Amino acid sequence: MASSQKRVAENAPGELFVDSSCIDCDTCRWLAPETFGAAEEHAFVARQPSTPAERHHALMALVACPTGSIGSMRAREARPEIRAASAAFPDLIADRVYHCGFHDEASFGAASYLIVREAGNVLVDVPRFALPLVRRIEALGGVRWLFLTHRDDVGDHQKFRDRFRCERVLHRDDLSASTRGVERLIDGVDTMRLDDELTAIPVPGHTRGSMCLLYRERFLMSGDHVAWSEDLGQIHAFRDACWFDWDRQRDSMRRLLGHRFEWILPGHGRRCHFPASQMRRELEKCLEWMGRSQRLS
Repeated sequence: MASSQKRVAENAPGELFVDSSCIDCDTCRWLAPETFGAAEEHAFVARQPSTPAERHHALMALVACPTGSIGSMRAREARPEIRAASAAFPDLIADRVYHCGFHDEASFGAASYLIVREAGNVLVDVPRFALPLVRRIEALGGVRWLFLTHRDDVGDHQKFRDRFRCERVLHRDDLSASTRGVERLIDGVDTMRLDDELTAIPVPGHTRGSMCLLYRERFLMSGDHVAWSEDLGQIHAFRDACWFDWDRQRDSMRRLLGHRFEWILPGHGRRCHFPASQMRRELEKCLEWMGRSQRLS
């Protein structure tokens, strides 16, 4: 729970605040950009919400914050609004694909997604095991598959497995002590169809066993492989957070050109949406940027 005694100095005067426990994961800024800003190593309230919609988005950020670093000076009176913000998750993106909210500190605040479909729902990466979210997922049909894009963002995977009896999917190269019980392992770098709508795409680079999940040739759940950068104004990869091999990550990016999709939904970084033809051009720009980054290193 956020402490008013630890408010960061940059907060705008008023009810909502960010405290010094913030890990600067960026969650609040993309959920409520009209309210939150970025200081050197933490977020802060740049402007107090001025409309009901802005306030609702800011309270969704409060709920989603992985470290509980966002607080209200009138928390008791705000409880009904906070409950409404909690109930807004999972939050619909498009075509029955949802952002789960309830980010987990164990994954440095990475986003997770729920795909709701007749063939069985898919949870992509792992949110906090928070009962309001879990009950909402149950109401939407539960979880058949738990797709783990890479070893970093697995968090409460065992709790979701125990609750939903879902089949967890992970690349063998990213197995760890905490995931040795995973039910389905992917090997190699060839794409694999999980069913008629789901394709696992190994993308070694960020980690040895990183994977993307492609849904209906529209949505690419990209883990930490690729995302949109507001600062650069383009699709990019995380050179400073490449834990395995930058050259391999660039090769993996090149192989994505062989797939059609319109959305990139990352764990870290911002989501983006373009027509498929433009998405390909944006990926090509990313490859050019990665090449320049490689030459300058």
